[in-house]
Amino acid sequence: MRRDLDLLLINPGGRDRVYQELGSGLTAVEPPLWCRLIGGYARDRGFSIAIIDSEAEQWGPRQVAERVRDLAPRLVAVVVFGHQPSASTQQMVAAGETCRSIKALEPGLKIILIGGHVSALPERTLREEVAADFVCKGEGPVTVVQLLDVLRRAPAPADLPCETGGPSPFEAVEGLVWRQQGAVRVNPPPALIQDLDRNLHGNVWDLLPMDRYRAHNWQCFHDLNTRQPYASIYTSLGCPFHCSFCCINAPFESNRYRLRSPEATVAEIEHLYRVYGVRTFKIIDEMFVLKERHVESICDRLIALDLNDLNIWAYARVDTVRPAMLGKLRAAGFRWLALGIESASDQVREGARKSMRQADIVSTVRAIQGAGIAVIGNYIFGLPDDDLNSMQETLALAKALNCEFANFYAAMAYPGSVLYDTAVAKGWPLPESWSGFSQHSYDCRPLPSGKVDSATVLKFRDDAFHEYFQNPHYLEMVTRRFGRDTRVHIAEMSETRLRRRLLEDPRGQK
Repeated sequence: MRRDLDLLLINPGGRDRVYQELGSGLTAVEPPLWCRLIGGYARDRGFSIAIIDSEAEQWGPRQVAERVRDLAPRLVAVVVFGHQPSASTQQMVAAGETCRSIKALEPGLKIILIGGHVSALPERTLREEVAADFVCKGEGPVTVVQLLDVLRRAPAPADLPCETGGPSPFEAVEGLVWRQQGAVRVNPPPALIQDLDRNLHGNVWDLLPMDRYRAHNWQCFHDLNTRQPYASIYTSLGCPFHCSFCCINAPFESNRYRLRSPEATVAEIEHLYRVYGVRTFKIIDEMFVLKERHVESICDRLIALDLNDLNIWAYARVDTVRPAMLGKLRAAGFRWLALGIESASDQVREGARKSMRQADIVSTVRAIQGAGIAVIGNYIFGLPDDDLNSMQETLALAKALNCEFANFYAAMAYPGSVLYDTAVAKGWPLPESWSGFSQHSYDCRPLPSGKVDSATVLKFRDDAFHEYFQNPHYLEMVTRRFGRDTRVHIAEMSETRLRRRLLEDPRGQK
């Protein structure tokens, strides 16, 4: 068969399984970053590309497979990065179903799986996902382009010696994980790409369904009608910190932290603003407010552009926020900052490799709010050293801080994190399927803390969510800050209780 299309990138989605009822209206639908980055890298090197964002299109595996059959690409790349580091693992169920559906219709098509989870567990992934021909260990762009070179030179896929014992062209593809005579071969990964502006620009917006993306509900509390159009961009890759529960650096072989230039960052924002009318943005960086010069340079350029009604949110840390930069952030259009507060217990935070003083947490939150920027407080229940008392202290701190929004998480041992390695080494129980790593899934199963079992952690997390968002003190603040319509919206949001298999039938789940 003639292959006019070289590369088809697929974002597998699976939002309904990951979020249950919340996925239909409350969650964000975000442009897939790594589909963009890999696609731009390949297109710059002369390959024809297309993208299927099945999450945005709300296509199931069968519909995706039918579209793949119509396009008949040389290589299918199922990109399982998600929109935050922890989202990669929970997408593996949809990714596997997508691969199997494609193979059922077109057995000869070559499929590679790429992503954070995939890179953390490359050999296991290739053994489990039998419909995939290859797996990528690493971030993906170099591996994909080198693999395309091999496939384009081959007269036909059947001519490639995957299963023979002789020399194979796949041996030279950096970061490729492949099968040979039933054994899994893992090639050394390529060096990390350094020139992000030139090589990982991700400027393939023309291939995405831009009218289908939407912001989280909370980002638009000031006006719930402004969730669309929406886009997310990055200004850095990786993270220099070593929080035990985080798996962000799994594809990068180390905690290599790379910056994109402020010029390229702001040029992309302006392009999206002027071409697609986007005013609501997410900065994807795991830690945006980190390098002061980098942050201020981006802010200065945004302020000089004088774009109207920008609504940007980004991640920060309590120990990286400088009060002097907050006014500039607000003037540049930043309306929300997310802080990883995690726990009220010094001991629990230190055990998670995240030491900071509680007084600094309080002063940082108040400084951000004083600058007119709303705060999302992120909290984790069930970290090692947590017990019922410390979890209750964390909830009490969250209610006292009274941030404009809060995310409550149960501790998970995500593949690629220190917690995962510890859990495997110590034989701690893990979810039975990859969807169980989702915070909001029916089969969610958090780690036991050592002092509290999994079911108790999960119940505490769910109860904490409802206690926080139904708290009169919080609702009064929201009414003053955003208006009565937003208060009604939050009341409706907090009425939804997630179904949990672990709580319905906790037998054997200790």
